[in-house]
Amino acid sequence: MQKLTKETWKDYKEYPEKVIQFGEGNFLRAFADWIIDKMNKETNFNGSVVVVQPREHGTTIHKLNEQDGLFTLYLQGIKNKQAVREHSVINCISRGINTYTDYSQYLELAENPELRFIISNTTEAGIYFEENDKLEDQPQKSYPGRLTALLYQRFKAFEGDTNKGFIIIPCELIDRNGEKLKEIVLNHAVRWNLGEEFVNWINEANTFCCSLVDRIVTGYPSDTINEITEELGYKDDLVVVGEQYHLWVIEGPDWIKDEFPTDKAGLNVKFVKDLTPYRSSKVRILNGAHSAMTPVAYLYGLDTVGEAVTNEVTKKFVEELIYEEVIPVLDLPEKELKLFAEAVLERFMNPFVNHYLSSIALNSMSKFKTRDLPSLLEYYDKKMELPKKLTFSLSALICYYKGKRGEEEIQLKDDQDILDLYKSLWQNYDGTESSLKQIVISVLAYEKVWGINLNNVPMLTEAVTRYLLKIENLGMKEAIKEVTRINSTIEVR
Repeated sequence: MQKLTKETWKDYKEYPEKVIQFGEGNFLRAFADWIIDKMNKETNFNGSVVVVQPREHGTTIHKLNEQDGLFTLYLQGIKNKQAVREHSVINCISRGINTYTDYSQYLELAENPELRFIISNTTEAGIYFEENDKLEDQPQKSYPGRLTALLYQRFKAFEGDTNKGFIIIPCELIDRNGEKLKEIVLNHAVRWNLGEEFVNWINEANTFCCSLVDRIVTGYPSDTINEITEELGYKDDLVVVGEQYHLWVIEGPDWIKDEFPTDKAGLNVKFVKDLTPYRSSKVRILNGAHSAMTPVAYLYGLDTVGEAVTNEVTKKFVEELIYEEVIPVLDLPEKELKLFAEAVLERFMNPFVNHYLSSIALNSMSKFKTRDLPSLLEYYDKKMELPKKLTFSLSALICYYKGKRGEEEIQLKDDQDILDLYKSLWQNYDGTESSLKQIVISVLAYEKVWGINLNNVPMLTEAVTRYLLKIENLGMKEAIKEVTRINSTIEVR
């Protein structure tokens, strides 16, 4: 069977190189490259992507060059209320460069006047300051170091022309990613003594955007690749699978969308003045619902997110938590938040993805603190009462860390100090309400995780203890009734 290449793909097209992409992984190919491919097909963007390998080891760049930048993307999930599985060949990557073997080719990119955008996904750990990086390194160890070297080469090649700067959009999942990247680049420029004119050029000619990305990408389908190859009729070593939903929020000036016309391709890309409320809504609604549902649904006897939002009882719990407790404390318009929540619930029901609750449960304490605790506290501040579902979820979380689901052992995964804390607390539990309350008090007082003593939140200690007592004595299937408006005709199994 033939491999996917420009010789075998009859619709292959070449475009001028306009984008440098740091990162060759599944996410950027299934997200940013798909977006650029759509713009090429449906707008006048007319640009291709040069992919730069950020890490020393890896084979994807070699595979990309072997396939002339072509790869197949499968999108599967809920689309227009229907479960849809579809695929397309992405034809927007011109070539790949390994900076460890072709550093001079990498620096030559700076001399191409048509290159305009830089995007990246070098993992959350990729945007960091490496004090040992030097301009003369080939390559620099860090992504920001390599970017600084490229920008300096650009500055020299065009003699400081302020029209030859880049629009830089990092996709790493850290807060204020564009600002942090720019700060490190400027730090390198100063430490490397590259001159005030270059520093001014970075500030004046280049636009660093903060961005937020959202699409679940499961990657290469190794378990079904034989069937997929048979379906496609060609061999593709770079098949990637993602969900239908996508969102890219870019904080930057409005004029960027004139050069990056995602709106004309009907894409869910938003250019905004302030990313903060969008980040909060994603973390609180999507990630927060994940974290809050996990101990509740798992102790209910369910194993996947899909089961949690199709079981009538736990689905009701999740919906009420999102619409009644999370959305009321967020800053975006209610209509926009409800549309996002509807999309989130649809994504949870994706029949093509088995998202196990046990995998979400990794480091559940810190996840609850980041994703759910702000909603709980802000709800109390706003209404002077505790949100029932979020409080119940906190109780379920404490019960989860007992490490038992009926007779089944739960494989807890968290920092050792947290595991040791719960092990000690539950070993000393004697079955009495006062003993259970002591567990709650100790957990809520663990400021190393929470940052504050949660026992100081009015009524929280008592409410968490009351719910935990019900879960312990009655089991989750009975206890959950207290916090959801379950119709009496629903049979709880």
